[in-house]
Amino acid sequence: TAIHWHGLRQLNNTEYDGVPGVTQCPIAPGNSMTYKFQATQYGSTWYHSHFTVQYADGLVGPLIINGPATADYDEDLGMLFLSDWGHTPACNLWDSAKLGAPPTLENGLINGTNTFDCSSSTDPLCTGNGKKWETTFISGTKYRIRLVNAAVDGHFQFSIDGHSLTVIGADLVPLIPYTTDSIVVSMGQRYDVIVEANADVADYWLRAQWITACSTNDNPDGITGIIRYDSTSTSDPTTTTTVTESTNCGDEPYASLVPYLSMDVGSYTASSVAEQTLSFAFGSAFTWTINSSSLLLDWDNPTTLMIANGESPFPTDYNVVPIEITSSTDEWAVYVIEDESGIGLFHPFHLHGHDFWVIGQSTGTFDLETTVVNLKNPPRRDVASLPSGGYLAIAFKKDNPGSWLLHCHIAWHASQGLAMQFVESEASIIGTLADTATFEDNCAAWTTYSTSEKWAQDDSGI
Repeated sequence: TAIHWHGLRQLNNTEYDGVPGVTQCPIAPGNSMTYKFQATQYGSTWYHSHFTVQYADGLVGPLIINGPATADYDEDLGMLFLSDWGHTPACNLWDSAKLGAPPTLENGLINGTNTFDCSSSTDPLCTGNGKKWETTFISGTKYRIRLVNAAVDGHFQFSIDGHSLTVIGADLVPLIPYTTDSIVVSMGQRYDVIVEANADVADYWLRAQWITACSTNDNPDGITGIIRYDSTSTSDPTTTTTVTESTNCGDEPYASLVPYLSMDVGSYTASSVAEQTLSFAFGSAFTWTINSSSLLLDWDNPTTLMIANGESPFPTDYNVVPIEITSSTDEWAVYVIEDESGIGLFHPFHLHGHDFWVIGQSTGTFDLETTVVNLKNPPRRDVASLPSGGYLAIAFKKDNPGSWLLHCHIAWHASQGLAMQFVESEASIIGTLADTATFEDNCAAWTTYSTSEKWAQDDSGI
């Protein structure tokens, strides 16, 4: 396995970012690794396995870094994980997913729990003894809820019957608060919301509505929890929703995501703007391509180890894009990802090592000469959606030496190679590696294990 600390900047600390084949060798069974990093941001995030599709089976957890909020609240209810759930281990599902069409999972969970109707199931292990997640509100109290979409392949529309949501943060970036009746959460994204307990004393459905326009699930309307105003109540709510089911497979409205701390995009040269196209190929298995290549890593020889050993060039399958500061007017990297696949899917892209500024996001074609980009305090985050048939333009400052992964957060797509890595300020990376002995020991243990492993690598490695 390997554990990634999602959204943490890891400034000058690439060796602890937790990506097998990029920043480390996997941790072999029976071995351990201690991750060391400084929490320089605050807000709501999560950690998860970055080893193939392992996190789909539950290797995830919450990570809350306390700090100021942009609106007042009384009580913090902590993280609320929204996830999909299959009754077959994800590694088995991958056998079919790698052939193209993603599998349809049976259910979804809220903080790891839900009910399921087994009446039509032929599986003898299906007992139907699940339960709903629930909590109790006290009238007049304002609650902070930290949402995270930990799904493999599912967009959620979060709402609570009879209540509005005040959104105060996206990923690890505080926002100028805005109010809505529901919020769309894409894979890997987090939102901090405040809910005021101002409804009549009753039981209310909390809904993680599966957005069926984006992907399929066998229980799209049944991924629910319960908000009670009376802690002694045991009844199911009878409330109905007034929220219109969304068909949005992207993000919350661009204009709503205004960072509280205003930061503009600085100087960059037009010649340094890189356009990367997304497409696909089908041989013995379905693969996605970006930067004209499909990612395929070697767990025994991660990028960071190659850099430490002075090895070059990188293999083509590593899909490396170098980032260097070439002048005082070239402090920012600007990348445009364009969907030319024609398949009709949105892709939530996550960048490691940086928050990025979303300077453009739309359907249609990006044109460097005519497309208007927003450089004045645009949304900042670490996961943003590439619209189907459109483009996603991002900018970030070249200030963090390391090998940083950029990938689609649909787990099947990441395993199908929809990823690339930025090697930023390569000559400076070796100076940031604090514990090369432990790094090499971990790789040695993995190499010993991998020579006798029973299951060979059969995906991109991430």
